[in-house]
Amino acid sequence: MSSEIEREILEAVQKRRNFAIISHPDAGKTTLTEKLLLYGGAIHQAGAVKARRDQRKATSDWMEMEKQRGISITSTVLQFAYRNFQINLLDTPGHQDFSEDTYRTLAAADNAVMLIDAAKGLEPQTRKLFEVCRLRGLPIFTFVNKMDRPAREPLELLDEIEQELGLKTYAVNWPIGMGDRFKGVYSRRQKAIHLFERRSHGSQQAQENVIKLGDPKIEEYLEQELYYQFKEDLEILEELGDDLDLDEVHAGKMTPIFFGSAMTNFGVQLFLEAFLEYALKPEGRNSSVGVVDPTHPEFTGFVFKLQANMDPKHRDRVAFVRVCTGKFEKDMTVSHARTGKTVRLSRPQKLFAQDRASIQEAYGGDVIGLNNPGVFAIGDTIYSGKKLEYEGIPCFSPEMFSYIKNPNPSKFKQFQKGIKELREEGAIQIMYSTDEFRRDPILAAVGQLQFEVVQFRLLSEYGVETNLEPLPYSLARWVKGGWKALEKAGRIFNTITVKDNWGRPVLLFKNQWGLQQVNSDNPDLKLDAIAPVGAGIEPE
Repeated sequence: MSSEIEREILEAVQKRRNFAIISHPDAGKTTLTEKLLLYGGAIHQAGAVKARRDQRKATSDWMEMEKQRGISITSTVLQFAYRNFQINLLDTPGHQDFSEDTYRTLAAADNAVMLIDAAKGLEPQTRKLFEVCRLRGLPIFTFVNKMDRPAREPLELLDEIEQELGLKTYAVNWPIGMGDRFKGVYSRRQKAIHLFERRSHGSQQAQENVIKLGDPKIEEYLEQELYYQFKEDLEILEELGDDLDLDEVHAGKMTPIFFGSAMTNFGVQLFLEAFLEYALKPEGRNSSVGVVDPTHPEFTGFVFKLQANMDPKHRDRVAFVRVCTGKFEKDMTVSHARTGKTVRLSRPQKLFAQDRASIQEAYGGDVIGLNNPGVFAIGDTIYSGKKLEYEGIPCFSPEMFSYIKNPNPSKFKQFQKGIKELREEGAIQIMYSTDEFRRDPILAAVGQLQFEVVQFRLLSEYGVETNLEPLPYSLARWVKGGWKALEKAGRIFNTITVKDNWGRPVLLFKNQWGLQQVNSDNPDLKLDAIAPVGAGIEPE
C-alpha cells in the first residue's frame, strides 16, 4: 500500500474521537447529547426530552415509544464534525432494563463520559456501568449536571467519586454558585471565568462573558459572597488536588471533572473543547492475531449492534459496524470471519440517530451503518486481507422470563419474522423449551420494560398483538461443555433446561438457593452466568 494512503489513514485517525455517555436514568443524558450536537453545529435548535408539546423531540430518541415516554430505550449513533475533529457519539439507554444494549455499545467506544446529577451524586446504574468501563479500560470523563438546581457541594462530589470509585479526580472547570445563583464556571485550562446568560429552555447556544482571573471587573459581575467562596474553593483545589495527568486519564485511573447545566447550556461548550483535547484517539484492539493498530492498512471492523425498522417505510435492517483499521470504501468486498463468505458492502450509511446519509469512506474510530439482509450477527468481524477476528460480545444473565404467544394464527408469519429480527438485533434474549410440543418462544429479559418494548414493537412494526405468560424463574446459567456435559450429569433437580438462540443448553432457576443446590449436588457440572460468545473470539 502506498505511503500516501498510509498517511491519509494516519491523519484521519488523529482527527477521530469516539465516546459513549453513561448515566443513571434522569441524570440528563439525552439533554446533554442534544446540547453537544447543538454546539457541534449538527442541529440548530435543541429539543428537551420532557418537552412541551410544541417543542422539538430529542434527536437521539427516534423510536415511537421513546417519544411517548420521554426515555431512551435504544442506543443510537450520532456523528458530527466540530472544528478539526470528526466525532462519533454513542448515545446509550440510561434505563437499567436496557443495560445489555449499553454493554454492547461500550464495546465500540474509545472513551466514556459519566454523567452525574449534582444533587444525587453517584447512583446505582452509574456505578454498574462504571464497572463495565473499568473492565474495558476506558478513559472516563465526568460531567456533573444540573448545577442550576439545588445541588451538593462540589468538593463533596469529588470526594465521593474518589472514595467510591477509586478514581483520582481533576476539576477542569469549577462552578460559581449553584441553583438559582449558578452564574457560570471557572476554566482552569484558560484561567478565565465564563459567566453565562440564560436562554429560553436552552434551545440556543448560551451567551457568555469571559473574564480573565485577576481582572478587577470580576467583582462588578459577581456577588461578594460568591466570589469569596469561589476563591476559597480554588485555593483548596490548587493545594490539595492532584495535577492533571493524561497518562492516568487514558489508563482509566483519573477522571477530569466538568461542572455545568445541560438544560441551560452552561459549561457544555467548555466541556466539549477540553474533552476533544484530552480524549483518547482510536487505539489498537485485541484480535485473534494480537493487538491491531488503527493505522493498519487493511480494512477491518466488527458489528456491535443490529437494529430493525429504523425506517418503518422500508422495513430496513441496519448493522452498526465499528471501523477498527484501514480505510472503508463504498462497494468494497470483504470477508466475513464467522461464515467465511465474501460480502459486498453496498449502501453504507453515516448514522445520525434515525437519519442516514450515504458515505463513500470511513476510518478507524468511525461507526457506519450497513444494510443487513440477515448476514450479520452481533460480534461478527469483517475484514480485507489476512484473516482476523476481534473479541466477541457476551450476553449476560437475564432475570425475567416469559412465554410470548401469538393468539392470531393468521399473523403467524409476521410474528415469526418479528421475533427473528428482534432476536437478531439483541433487543432481548430468546430461548426455547426443550419440549417439542411447546413452540412459543421464551423472552428472557433484565427488566419488565424490555417485555413492554418487544410487545409494543411487534404491534407497531409488524402488526402483531401478543400475550405474555410469565415463568417463575429469576436466574439463567449456561452449561459449560454443552449438551454432553449435561447428559453426563444425569437428572438435575430444582431447575428446568431450555435452549438459547444458538441451541445451547441453559438452566433456569427460581432463586439463588436452587442454583446453590444444583452446584453442591453436581460439583463436576460447570455453569456460567455469561453466555459463550457466539461470534468473535472469547475475551480474555
